[in-house]
Amino acid sequence: MSKKIFDIIPPEKVEKDKKPAVKTFKEKISEQEVVEEIKEKAKTIAVGEKIKKKGFKVGLAIVPLLLISLIFLAFQTSKAEIEIWPKTELITFETKLTIDVNADEIDLSYKIIPAYVLESKKTLYEEFDSTGKILKKAEGAIRLYNEYSTKSETWLKGTRFVSSEGKLFKSKDRIIVPGAELKDGKLVPRYVDVNVIAAEAGENYNIEPTHFSIYVFRGTPRYTKFYGESLKSMTGGGDSFQVTEQDLELAEQALVKKTKSASENDLKSNILEGQIFLEDILETEVLEKFSLTKAGDEAEKFSFKVKTESKTLLFEKKDIENYVRRLVSLQYSSNKLLYKESLKIDYTPQTIDFDAGKVMLDLNISVEIYSDISLNMLKKELMGKSLAGIKVFLENQPEIKEVKVEFWPFWVRSVPKDIEKININYSFINSSI
Repeated sequence: MSKKIFDIIPPEKVEKDKKPAVKTFKEKISEQEVVEEIKEKAKTIAVGEKIKKKGFKVGLAIVPLLLISLIFLAFQTSKAEIEIWPKTELITFETKLTIDVNADEIDLSYKIIPAYVLESKKTLYEEFDSTGKILKKAEGAIRLYNEYSTKSETWLKGTRFVSSEGKLFKSKDRIIVPGAELKDGKLVPRYVDVNVIAAEAGENYNIEPTHFSIYVFRGTPRYTKFYGESLKSMTGGGDSFQVTEQDLELAEQALVKKTKSASENDLKSNILEGQIFLEDILETEVLEKFSLTKAGDEAEKFSFKVKTESKTLLFEKKDIENYVRRLVSLQYSSNKLLYKESLKIDYTPQTIDFDAGKVMLDLNISVEIYSDISLNMLKKELMGKSLAGIKVFLENQPEIKEVKVEFWPFWVRSVPKDIEKININYSFINSSI
């Protein structure tokens, strides 16, 4: 019998060809887990459905409660905002008024209100340039020697000295010439210092130290026995500044204007809020003005001083407003209010007496007036009215020009019956006099 090559099938092939007839223990466990997971998901879905249904039922129960709460809240917080613009009437009139520093309060019968004095003083110093020019003469000193005699002599003011360069100078004062001293039979000269000024103006007389002779002694024995010398240069000759009359006048005008402005500005800076100041009731006077320099003085610059005083009479804005209000109340109904922002007054001073502290004024007044309204009474009339009812009621009031009504919350359609929930803004009421 012939033998087969393979008597036994290799294990690997057998494994490949076999089909398992029974599942392993591990496979069974995995399948069971899948089933359990599906069951759990099914339970979760079922519970979720139950919760949704229950939540829906709860939601249906809560909605009415929310609506009731909102209605209650709206009732508690509802309010009406009403703004009213009154009808106004423009009135104008003229009157007279005296402001008086001696008055303590408004006196309507005499048309007087209190006034207050306000003062300010200022002193200014300022330096100005001189515009005048002169040609100045050179000056200096000459030492005059006497070698002529032992007798002293007196020479006149204006004695002429001639320099070795031919420049002529004159003595500024009378000269007492001392006599020479006699020693051992010889004359020893003595001297005196003489102040001199050049005969002519100009820089060419500013000469260096030199020798001088006495002009009047020319051709005589005295000419060589009286002589002089300058120990220092002559100086001061040439152009020089000089203060003119016009310089002083212009300086005064400029500084007076500047000082007046300074005192007036200082006064105005001290006016308090609520005080009325009128430019026409402002007086500024010059208390002092002077310069130590005079016209003709030689100076490149000079100083000027001015002192001024400004004064005015002030009065209180509240006093004039009260005065106008009282005047209006005498001519119109007592329940009329004055709209402060519309008040215009033109003041014209007639007499000003600072010494007495009084000013009489003419007043031209214009102001808007309107009727006062009892807001509490009006609120009672409006309680419970609809929007249309409010407008009809208010627009039929002769003292009312225009109204604006707003309810809150937006669905509210009538004025609350609680007076505390009604807010009325009567325009101008906070700006009345």
